[in-house]
Amino acid sequence: MALFGQKALEDLTEREVLALSIANEEEDSRIYQVFAEACAEQFPASARIFEDMAEEERGHRASLFEVYRTRFGEHLPPIRREDVRGFITRRPVWWTKNLSPERMREEAAIMEMQAANFYEKAATQSLDTRIRELFLHLAEVERGHRRKADQLTEAHLTDAARGEEDAAKHRQFVLTYVQPGLAGLIDGSVSTLAPLFAAAFATHNNWNTFLVGLAASVGAGISMGITEAMSDDGIISGRGSPWLRGVVCGLMTAIGGIGHTLPYLVPDNWSNAFYIATLIAAAIVAVELVVIAWVRTKYMDTPFLRSVFQVVVGGALVLLAGIFIGSA
Repeated sequence: MALFGQKALEDLTEREVLALSIANEEEDSRIYQVFAEACAEQFPASARIFEDMAEEERGHRASLFEVYRTRFGEHLPPIRREDVRGFITRRPVWWTKNLSPERMREEAAIMEMQAANFYEKAATQSLDTRIRELFLHLAEVERGHRRKADQLTEAHLTDAARGEEDAAKHRQFVLTYVQPGLAGLIDGSVSTLAPLFAAAFATHNNWNTFLVGLAASVGAGISMGITEAMSDDGIISGRGSPWLRGVVCGLMTAIGGIGHTLPYLVPDNWSNAFYIATLIAAAIVAVELVVIAWVRTKYMDTPFLRSVFQVVVGGALVLLAGIFIGSA
């Protein structure tokens, strides 16, 4: 229905085209300012790039408005980008806030390219010489924006600044993904051992053991996910979105528990089915513990042998508790 209320580009007057271009420059400057604010705390070099780009857009907006004022006066017509069929659209600001600095720079390049391509296409569709020349001028302005953005990146994002930003990104990755994921994997791999092997040695029934392990894994995943999401909103600690961390933690918890639960799908009518499933489960537990130790070594700078010793001792204690209780 909205299409019936929209105007085609070729139906716009020169005044409306200029007003639309002014509005576009103003909105782009606001988007770059949002990028700058999002980068300010952890990525100051990228923040300065976007601040300069926002200032550049404001300068072009002022230049376009000066041309408009000279020809048409002070008052802009009430035309918006959504009033023009096929005009450039921008992503919502709440989406752009969650981008990495690299993705923001890519988004800025796309914005400039879209604007330039749109104006060039508009120029080919216009029959009015004056409007066509205006479109070509605007396309050249947008191409200039992109070249200016490249110059700003070279000026602000030095090797030292890139190193600092890479370190900040690594730290943010660890806080948002690795720590919650590791906590979940440890909980799922270790805490579910007791109920799983207690059920296994109490019943010697693979299917019942599988159901207990599945319930423990899913329940632990939900519990850990909610705990992680509710324990820290990320504002003070800078650990990122609480719900993102909760999802990561919950999924890794469930995966850690389900990994050594799956072997108990071995049919009970197989010969020595219980012992086959239990040996496979024990082997998977060993792999899980080594993976945990490797992650701690890679991201937490914990010596590998010390990490292996810690997780193996902890896992062994929980495993023995489950076997002892299940055999009682």
